Amino acid sequence: MKSKGKKKAALSLVMMSIVLSLAGCGGGTNGAEAPAPEKTTAATQTEPAKTDEPKPEEPKVTGDLEIQYFVGGYGDGWWKEVIGEFKKKYPDVNIKESAGSQINEQMKPRWIQGNPPDVVYIDGAGSNETQMVLDDQLMDITDWVKAASNVDGEPLTSNLIAPPQDYSGKNYTIPLVFGSWGTFYDETLFTEKGWDVPKDWDSFLATSEKIKADGVYPYIHTGKYPYYIVGGLLNTGFVSENGDNPQILKDQEAAKEGSFKNDAVANTLKKIVDMRDKGYFDNASFGMSHTDSQMLFLQHKDAMIPNGLWLENEMKKDVPEGFKFGFIPSVMQKPGGKFVAIPYTSNIAIAKKAKNPDAAKAFIEFIFTKQAAVRWAELTGALMNVKADLESSGASDVVKTAMKYFNGSDTIVAPVFKLAADIEQAENDATIALLQGSITPEEWMDRMEKAAAKIRK
Repeated sequence: MKSKGKKKAALSLVMMSIVLSLAGCGGGTNGAEAPAPEKTTAATQTEPAKTDEPKPEEPKVTGDLEIQYFVGGYGDGWWKEVIGEFKKKYPDVNIKESAGSQINEQMKPRWIQGNPPDVVYIDGAGSNETQMVLDDQLMDITDWVKAASNVDGEPLTSNLIAPPQDYSGKNYTIPLVFGSWGTFYDETLFTEKGWDVPKDWDSFLATSEKIKADGVYPYIHTGKYPYYIVGGLLNTGFVSENGDNPQILKDQEAAKEGSFKNDAVANTLKKIVDMRDKGYFDNASFGMSHTDSQMLFLQHKDAMIPNGLWLENEMKKDVPEGFKFGFIPSVMQKPGGKFVAIPYTSNIAIAKKAKNPDAAKAFIEFIFTKQAAVRWAELTGALMNVKADLESSGASDVVKTAMKYFNGSDTIVAPVFKLAADIEQAENDATIALLQGSITPEEWMDRMEKAAAKIRK
């Protein structure tokens, strides 16, 4: 009987404790108050409430997954590594890698025939994201990308440096690589020769005269791929001459009437002609591929070159001892004007006719992490489009220099833009013709306005 009495007393104390606990709690479901966890010792008070509800299982990712990626200046080391890690996490996925330096041309018939890969990294010669969107080849990921999280549980878009490209309120791609065009030089050579690093157009002209006097061509470009000089020189000039307003580039992207024929464009073209007429360009440029022109630059045949941030990594096997890459976002700004950084992103997308869209989405969620961004920097010497601490990483000095420009108050970072394929081709052709002296700046502008008019129609 004593035992029963003690049990009743203990039960009463427990019930009183529960009632008092309930009196101090609010909330609940349908007006009912949820019971508080039983309090026993100090140790148990700090433990979170336990639940018997099972955690939702991750969707099972299986089947074949084809990934198309261009292999250029960034190499394929990062892709091999991240695909290998993805296979470990999803062993039931069979991945086919369609990759190489000519992969865009090789895969083009399949895209046209409606038999594309599942995932495509849009980069390199023969690729054009805007055209792929216009041709309805890419999946509309607008709703998915807003809700998606990476494998670390972070919202996928929260750590992006540049947001997904907006196409009339819709998203079809996510920027994977973030970089900038600019002018590169050898810091070691400039120091040895006493050449001043240009800070604006006037100092660029003065330095170019000194370089030329020392028997070196001031500038070389890539004749076979004119978009290098368009990104590294022309576009920066358009912004600077437009009152530091980069909207002119978005207007050109939209093929707006007059966006290629105005004072800002005319003044920029005059500067290019000035460089041409002063003999600053190496005439060997016209027959050069990107690697050919880069080799002459590394051999100090030419002092400066327009390029992207992949340059150092692309040429790492050929860089002479003591060569130290320097980087300037722009040289066309007036004295006291701001630098202009023309960013580029190389984007990743899912094909509209992907055979395994679930695996494609899982792959994208897998790669957009800070850890993957650090590895990208270490393996490519460039920036992935994810905010990550690179100070203790193996990222190159030139990339860190570029980041200082991007974060500085004296630099305008233009929006990411991409011309339609026909307009881009017209601009490339017209720019080479201008550099060769076969057309005038006025004719350059007329050509571009005609190309834009065709797109509007």
